[in-house]
Amino acid sequence: MATIKSKPAATKAKVTQAAKARAAKLKGAGVGHVGGFMTFIREQGVVGLAVGLAIGTAAGASVKVIVDNLVNPMVALMTQGVDLSNLKLTVELGNGTAVFGWGAVVSSLITLVATAFVIYLAVKVAKLDRMDVKKES
Repeated sequence: MATIKSKPAATKAKVTQAAKARAAKLKGAGVGHVGGFMTFIREQGVVGLAVGLAIGTAAGASVKVIVDNLVNPMVALMTQGVDLSNLKLTVELGNGTAVFGWGAVVSSLITLVATAFVIYLAVKVAKLDRMDVKKES
């Protein structure tokens, strides 16, 4: 049977004091929740996240255009004129008919993989993957 060890009282006191100090800092940063929210934005890199999201969205849109206008036509050339996005499977059962647009799904997956690859290359070229490593002092 496992036993649960608790922190010594001195450690708990330090943690409590640190928590109280952070709370006092947040309370003094502004009026109630607004000050806490502004501190959150500054300390958690929310602006960087927003910039990354905007760049990712633009990259995704660009890759989608490339896939739709370059990759899909090349696939159509290799498959003797079959347009990937128009491929469908029609199933008729009793009273109803179901149409599955599997070609559009394949086209979307190609776009997803291409977008992920472009973002991967951008991160490697800009060496942004090293920014997350904490510097030891």
